[in-house]
Amino acid sequence: MFDFAPAADADKTTLYDDLLSAADALTAGETDTVANMANISALIWQFLPDLNWAGFYRMVGGELVLGPFQGKTACIRIPLGKGVCGAAAASGDTQLVEDVHAFPGHIACDAASASEIVVPVIRDGKVVAVLDLDSPLPARFDEADRAGLETLIDRIGSRLA
Repeated sequence: MFDFAPAADADKTTLYDDLLSAADALTAGETDTVANMANISALIWQFLPDLNWAGFYRMVGGELVLGPFQGKTACIRIPLGKGVCGAAAASGDTQLVEDVHAFPGHIACDAASASEIVVPVIRDGKVVAVLDLDSPLPARFDEADRAGLETLIDRIGSRLA
């Protein structure tokens, strides 16, 4: 049994270091990608404040299909290039959006979402999934979040695809 918890009053650097250590320990040696996505979603939900959704969309048949997540029910399928997740999957680049209502083509699965960050999971040069985090707070995510989440996906991405 694992009992991971963020350090009390940790700054973002420490928080992401602790999250990365927990994610690495939890997924080490596990080959089931769905199980790993489920546990990473739960860790992120536990470690990062002010989220209303944290999870994955998997690339299936040329579109994004809902994977393991924490939060309210979500859109099941997202075409490439549509919304923040589709933009990340199409470009292969992290999308950091301070105001989702200003993002062209934003898909509102939860009307309470105000900001979003989406990090692509790339394997053998192809996007195989995306990590999606939503917040009800405008501009919740910043460059420290981008760096922390990209490092997380770089480290454990092979365990998610």
